[in-house]
Amino acid sequence: MPFGRKPDAAGRIVDFDRVYEELIAPAIAEAELEPLRADEEMTGGIIHKPMYERLILCEYAVADLTTANANVFYELGLRHAVREWSTLLIFAEGGSQLPFDVAPLRAMPYKLSAGGTPDDVTVSRGRITSRLKEARQAHADSPVFQLVEGFPDIQRLKTDVFRERVRYSQDVKQQLAAARKAGPDAVRAIEAGLGPVADADSGSVIDLFLSYRAVKAWNDMITLVDRMAPPLAATVMVREQLGLALNRAGRSDEAERVLTTLIEERGPSSETHGILGRVYKDRWEASVKAGEAFRARGLLNQAITAYLRGFETDWRDAYPGVNAVTLMELKDPPDSRLLPLIPVVRYAVERRIASGKPDYWDHATLIELAVLGRDEAGAVAALDAALAVVRESWEPETTARNLRLIREARERRGEPASWALEVEDALAASGR
Repeated sequence: MPFGRKPDAAGRIVDFDRVYEELIAPAIAEAELEPLRADEEMTGGIIHKPMYERLILCEYAVADLTTANANVFYELGLRHAVREWSTLLIFAEGGSQLPFDVAPLRAMPYKLSAGGTPDDVTVSRGRITSRLKEARQAHADSPVFQLVEGFPDIQRLKTDVFRERVRYSQDVKQQLAAARKAGPDAVRAIEAGLGPVADADSGSVIDLFLSYRAVKAWNDMITLVDRMAPPLAATVMVREQLGLALNRAGRSDEAERVLTTLIEERGPSSETHGILGRVYKDRWEASVKAGEAFRARGLLNQAITAYLRGFETDWRDAYPGVNAVTLMELKDPPDSRLLPLIPVVRYAVERRIASGKPDYWDHATLIELAVLGRDEAGAVAALDAALAVVRESWEPETTARNLRLIREARERRGEPASWALEVEDALAASGR
């Protein structure tokens, strides 16, 4: 928003500091959020790094469009490009007509007195508070996300492409790349050199976070979140990966709470449901080993449901889909939805590969689908392609674990397949 006293298009002087202090900030607080405004006006040139970070990382944003201020519209465009929802637009009645590109958007008017200060404050505050609460329902308000088909890419890919797309310290990027090959202690040494994590460059902190994931330092991931700047720790990607780390560290209940709360606050996504499905899947396997037959069946159904919801949220993302069909194979007898779903999942991954941007998980999905379909040649071909693009050791370990579960279920039904065991062993050896 503008700062200080500024004229609108009609020549009326608006006291934007009082608009913030008497209207916006109290309304935000009533919505149980924390108001934050930059401490100086950006009057031209390149917008400062802290402002970029606020626009990208803050869970909610309010933009006052009253004066058609160029800085405000630049910042709004950036916000709409990176955030599908949670941006509230407001403007003073009788000020100026909104520009063409913004006019169709759902902006909320507020009233000013003749002296350019907030009028009818109680009503306007209540409306802003109500709109901020509505924003928790995750309805898209960005025209970019509403109108551009296929924007953004599959949720699961955001961690995989992070290092390619985000600009941050090249020295830190190179050091972390080497540290990931050396192991957890080397990654910890890089963190020690960053200084206070809350003050470090956000890109470097996220790469550090994902580097701990690469070396399976789950507890380091968990404790790093507590040291991050609050806006960064509150992002969807960090919260999803925190859920993953908590689960891998044996803190299943905490992982479930993190992920279900994220779904409640930000809406469903293929990635969040995929990680939640893994939480239930691990509980199911533990119950099987403990001989808890009834509980195990319930947990298996719970895991299948979570994975299916993830696949249904984004049909392009085959990862939760293949986990759903794999678990359907493990039921006794196999789930009746299994055979109709396999070609749907295969189509999703084949479209992804045809786009020219396949990764390890695309080929790993084809391995699992081939094993489920008893296609030895297809499994071997997909195995060759997958092993050529392994990035982190836990990836083939995860696939080998799924194939082991399929093999053991079939052996219990008297359906051994030696070639499937060979594929499983090759993946397990690659992950060591």
